[in-house]
Amino acid sequence: MTDGHVFEHLLRVREDRGGGFLLLIDPDRMTRERCVALAEAAAGCGVDALLVGTSFMLDNNFNDAVTAIKAVTSLPVIIFPGSFAQLTPKADAVLFTSLLSGRNADYLIGEQVRGAPLIKWFGLETIPTGYMLVESGALTSVQYISGTMPIPRTKFDIACAHALAAQYLGMKLVYFEAGSGAVQPVPEDMIAMVASYIDIPIVVGGGLRTPEDCSSRIEAGASFVVVGNLMEGEAGFEYLRQMTSAAHPKEPIEV
Repeated sequence: MTDGHVFEHLLRVREDRGGGFLLLIDPDRMTRERCVALAEAAAGCGVDALLVGTSFMLDNNFNDAVTAIKAVTSLPVIIFPGSFAQLTPKADAVLFTSLLSGRNADYLIGEQVRGAPLIKWFGLETIPTGYMLVESGALTSVQYISGTMPIPRTKFDIACAHALAAQYLGMKLVYFEAGSGAVQPVPEDMIAMVASYIDIPIVVGGGLRTPEDCSSRIEAGASFVVVGNLMEGEAGFEYLRQMTSAAHPKEPIEV
């Protein structure tokens, strides 16, 4: 993908398929072989784009991981950074996230200021994204690393206000995140209320373990669902196909 068309690709996917499925590849939690195998199989399994990122890099292999992933896929590869250190010119775009649900200045604007010159230098397409953590029943990695409180899962009004602020700040997406290792995914009722309140696409990730989890979030009003942890082990590609199919309501389900 070139010339800044990744976001347009996502919008086309939402229009043509009724929703989108993004596969998150975490180089910290998978072997290089597993990362490459998932990336290579992703398009054939119905994945619409790849996210690459992690909460905490344990070694300096991020650029190499993205390079290896890009070598085996024609899908857009989008950085989902845990910090400004997770930037590389090898990707197609970056979710330029601001953790709006928290009040930690480093994740509201500090990391973004550090990363902006690198993004300009690399020529990466940016997709400004309002990032919101939602209470999920467990202390997740991103909650621990960011030192912020998630939005309570029953406080739909708080979720709506944060999402509307993201829209008014000019962001292109809002991303509701239950987090890696979430016990419960983002509630459908919260997604539905936010979708009726704002005009920009909603991304939902964390704790989505079944095709029904994916389809119900799309039906509630999410434009895209993100799955990562589920595929970090030995889950097979047939199950990945079932998950992607559930996120594409305009396409017939294969039986």
